[in-house]
Amino acid sequence: MSDPITVLIADDHPVVRAGLCAMLANEADLEVVGEAGTADETVAMTRRLDPDVVLMDLRMPGGGVEATARITEGKLRSRVLVLTTYGSDDQILSAVEAGATGYLLKHADHADLLQAIRSAAAGEAVLAPSVAAKLTQRVRSPRKDALSAREAEVLRLVARGLTNPAIGAVLFISEATVKTHMLRIFGKLGVDDRTAAVMAAVSRGLITVDD
Repeated sequence: MSDPITVLIADDHPVVRAGLCAMLANEADLEVVGEAGTADETVAMTRRLDPDVVLMDLRMPGGGVEATARITEGKLRSRVLVLTTYGSDDQILSAVEAGATGYLLKHADHADLLQAIRSAAAGEAVLAPSVAAKLTQRVRSPRKDALSAREAEVLRLVARGLTNPAIGAVLFISEATVKTHMLRIFGKLGVDDRTAAVMAAVSRGLITVDD
């Protein structure tokens, strides 16, 4: 027999993690190797455990999109499969731009989720039908002020009061790179300061600040 597909479950709700663990335990070809409740824990455990698939919730401390970006930008081999309650256009696009292999909603059937995990491990893109439709429409009608996943990530940290050096430390990028992101954000939003950028992005639904 081939080795089982290893899975890391990233969700800040213990009950959800327990339910997923119980479901996957019944599958001979799937093995849960760890659980994480924050973005930092998820990234650290992904680096340490090297799972085939990370089941990623979006609304966790530190943000699931941020964790996804850190995993994919860090050249880790793990595939990220988003499993969340939320399916807004901006969240879908941000997760895909951050490098997620797939995006499912938590009301998905068990069989669909199990197949999605197997497909993600094989490197195949997995999108719930409703998510695929939203993503297709968004790509066909892009917004000129749309932020990239990294730009949204930077701006959420700005909203939390972090300075450029602090943002660089959190995201493992240089202060100069942070400044470049900020200049692009200002240009897209038509503003010239950090506070205005946050207010504009929130009011247009480009970011949320309650993650």
